[in-house]
Formats: sequence, C-alpha cells, structure tokens
Amino acid sequence: MYEKLINVKNIEGATVLQEPFPHCIVDDFFNEETARLLEKDFPSFNDDVWHRYRNPLEVKNASNNWNLFPPLTYKIFQIFNLGIFRQLLKIKFNLDCELYRDEGLHGGGWHMLGRGGKLNPHLDYFIHPKLGLQRKINLIVYLNHYWHEDWGGDFGLWEGNVDSGKSGKLAKSVSPLFNRAVMFETSNSWHGIAKKIKCPSGQYRKSLATYYLIDAPENVERPRYKALYAPTKDQEEDDSIINLINKRASLSKAKEVWKI
Repeated sequence: MYEKLINVKNIEGATVLQEPFPHCIVDDFFNEETARLLEKDFPSFNDDVWHRYRNPLEVKNASNNWNLFPPLTYKIFQIFNLGIFRQLLKIKFNLDCELYRDEGLHGGGWHMLGRGGKLNPHLDYFIHPKLGLQRKINLIVYLNHYWHEDWGGDFGLWEGNVDSGKSGKLAKSVSPLFNRAVMFETSNSWHGIAKKIKCPSGQYRKSLATYYLIDAPENVERPRYKALYAPTKDQEEDDSIINLINKRASLSKAKEVWKI
C-alpha cells in the first residue's frame, strides 16, 4: 500500500554519505500528487494548532497532535511507523539493532517557519524523556512546492563533537526543496538551519518530521533529555544566550524559556 504513496526506489537508491555524520538526501520522496495533497494539509501559520517557539535560538511553529492531522497526513505518519518501513531505514543505515517508532512524535509532526524563522545548530535529545530509548534516525520531508533556493532555510550539517558544547564549521548545506527528504543519524550530530529564511510574505518552509529510536546503551553518563543548542558566532560572547542554552537543555527548565 505505502509504495503507492512513497517512492521506495528513490529511498533505496539514495547514497548514505558519512561526513560530517551519516545522512542521505532523497528527492521526489512522495509521489507528486501525494506531496501536493500533504502540503495542502498544513494549517495556516497563525492557526491555534501550533506550539510557537519564539526565542533567540529557535523561531518556528510545530505541532505533533495526531488528532489534528487530516486523513492523508495521519496515514503517512502511520506508514512511517510500519515495521516494513522501519526495516527499509535499517537497511539504508546498516543498522543491526531494533529500530523503534515513537508514536508520540516527540519533537516531530508538522513544522512551519516563515520569513525570519531560525533554528540554531543543535544536538537533538539523546535519550527519550518518557521511553528511555536512544534517538537514532531523523526523517524530514520538505513540502513547499513554491520554494526557491535563494529563499534560504537550508538544512545545515555541522562538524563538532558533544564535549565541545558548540558546533564546528558548517560542512554541508541542503536546500529545502519541495518533496525532498533528508534522513540522518542524529545521536550526536550538529544540525539546524544554515541560511537565513528570506521567503516572501505568505510563503513558509513546511516539513514533516518523524524520528526513530534504538535501545539505549547502559550507564549513559550524560543522557541529554532535551536538545542542546550552540550559539551562533554573534551570540558566543553573550552570557544571556549561554544561560538560555543551559535552561533550554534542562528537562525541568525548558518550558520557562522556549516562548520568550
């Protein structure tokens, strides 16, 4: 059934590149009609459905409430959870462990950013705060069929390690073109939006996102239950930004700061 909606051969044929971390880009991820209908499923930017992140690290809208998804979007996320689809990803990333779905879409679902939207380089949560599993694979599909490369909003892949607390140099930039998917290993990978979003008023960077989990290693010293952001170069000497980053990374304090 799902092969009528998703171009499986395009996924199978995509090359997994290893630097700066394992990732692959899949163009024409959905069939054309499915992609167009999924784009239309998105609510308006000012709809009440959204969690609105508004702080110096992230300016975006997000919603992961299954009950609010129209039928096609609901079906697609159900397909993403199927064992046969997860097996496809296991083969693609050469994983020899069980790959679990997250039916709660913790951090996933619909994402939507307008002009001026941003997402600093960051490491995703390492351990799911409710399931205790390790986050392993991200799947993001971009769905604005009007998008132009000069509008920015590129997905960025940065060098860097966990211990440094900040990203290294930008290694790769991927334009969020219509029906393009980015899949990558996310356990300890710095990623975010690499280019300022300059789309016209009324246009938005739209994406679907879902994440996959594996069994967590034993005795994780720093489990990281929330995303760890890095400052941009103009923020590095700003103590208020460093304080914000620390709070945003705290399971108990993140809610205090994500909407400031």
